[in-house]
Amino acid sequence: MSELLHPAAPHHLPSFITAPGDTDILMILVGIILIAAVLAVGNIYLRLHTLPERMAHKSQKLQFEIVAVLGLLALFTHIHLFWVAGLLLAMIDLPDFGTPLRSIAGSVAKIAGVPANIDEETGTPEPQKLSADTNRPDKPQHSGKDSASEERSHA
Repeated sequence: MSELLHPAAPHHLPSFITAPGDTDILMILVGIILIAAVLAVGNIYLRLHTLPERMAHKSQKLQFEIVAVLGLLALFTHIHLFWVAGLLLAMIDLPDFGTPLRSIAGSVAKIAGVPANIDEETGTPEPQKLSADTNRPDKPQHSGKDSASEERSHA
């Protein structure tokens, strides 16, 4: 290689300098490391970014959808307050008001005598809607006569 060197070049070149026309292995190695580092940092960023959503999903929180929307807002707007709010909301247990209210609604429907259909997906009672022309068996049928004429006909 000494005969290829220019006379003004230093005679002791470092090992990472390649001859003209050869493959630069150091550049390829640095390129692979750079791509791996960018992917690793991106993966860590996205895992940290989805931390509130994963926390809310793991503990079966009622506010999971709100936490997910706050995470998406933080991702697309770069407003970190949304991420902090989602993290705090994922850590807080909101009381379950739905189950007692569904039980109350079912009991009130039973007391009122309205048959309630239980929704299979949500478990909530849905009262049956009666149309105007539906004849309810618990109400007497009126024939249009007044009650005094009916009493005389029975007597």
